[in-house]
Amino acid sequence: MAVYTDITDAELEQFLGAFDLGAPTIFKGIAEGVENSNFLLETEGGRFILTVYERRARPEDLPYFLNLMRWLAEHDFPSATPIADRQGRLLSGIRGKPAALASFMPGLSVRRPTAAHCREAGEGLAWLHQAGQGYPGRRANDLGQAAWAGLFAPLHAEAEALKPGLAATIAADLDALERAWPRDLPAGVVHADFFPDNVFFKAGRFAAAIDFYFACDDLFAYDLGTCLNSWCFEADGTFNVTSAQAMIAGYERRRTLSLAERAALPILCWGSAMRFFLTRLADWGATPPGALVRPKDPLEYESKLAVHRANQGGGGLMLLDPRP
Repeated sequence: MAVYTDITDAELEQFLGAFDLGAPTIFKGIAEGVENSNFLLETEGGRFILTVYERRARPEDLPYFLNLMRWLAEHDFPSATPIADRQGRLLSGIRGKPAALASFMPGLSVRRPTAAHCREAGEGLAWLHQAGQGYPGRRANDLGQAAWAGLFAPLHAEAEALKPGLAATIAADLDALERAWPRDLPAGVVHADFFPDNVFFKAGRFAAAIDFYFACDDLFAYDLGTCLNSWCFEADGTFNVTSAQAMIAGYERRRTLSLAERAALPILCWGSAMRFFLTRLADWGATPPGALVRPKDPLEYESKLAVHRANQGGGGLMLLDPRP
């Protein structure tokens, strides 16, 4: 979440005029994340999140995201529900940009997840994968493995500026990932950004997931790899195997991984680290002036790439035993 578009009182009043939510009482920006402009909105009718879609959000993808959120809520998964206006529309606009309202989800995210949090998050992710089954919408992962080489092509100089020799290392990684990437594992709707700031807890239990604006169709185990990267590394860059095992165990409370999925997790974690390194590298010098957001450091994921690179072939970190 972030704030790139500053909304005036008059613009907010005009926007809310299409809804039956009453007058606004609180309206403030949420200065986190890097993708869209988000605001906490309280009205006489309740609490909501207003999202103005920026940057990577393509207008043709927005119905997929909003209808998926509604599908998940209707199938008892705890996620924000889009709010329709008087005409039944989920998608509106502010200042020439697409915008939508969604229900506010109570709970708190955690900044330093414990193994117990990882177990709960893993179960929540599997719950999402199950709830998404049967969703009729389809969206390819436009930031998936097939896109990484093209994303990196204009960023060689930026990689070298971060660390001399890094461009060649990333190029070699991309070649290795292309050769080893699994193609035939179980797939379906994935969140693709199930980071700690997008997961809420109540009394230590998984309570909700938010921010579905990278959701797409991809490998379930790739989504789990993204979680292992974002939840199970310590601040010093070390990988917490205990937390990783807890996350996998939590996931398997609801959905059992196949042997092929378990065996593929090291390469999937490596690939997911590449995806977030590349998008952070692209964002590093591209955040517009005046935005209430700080781009995230790509070096965090460069160090995760190094950990997973060392793990391939059984050397270095053993992510998990592929046996049941």
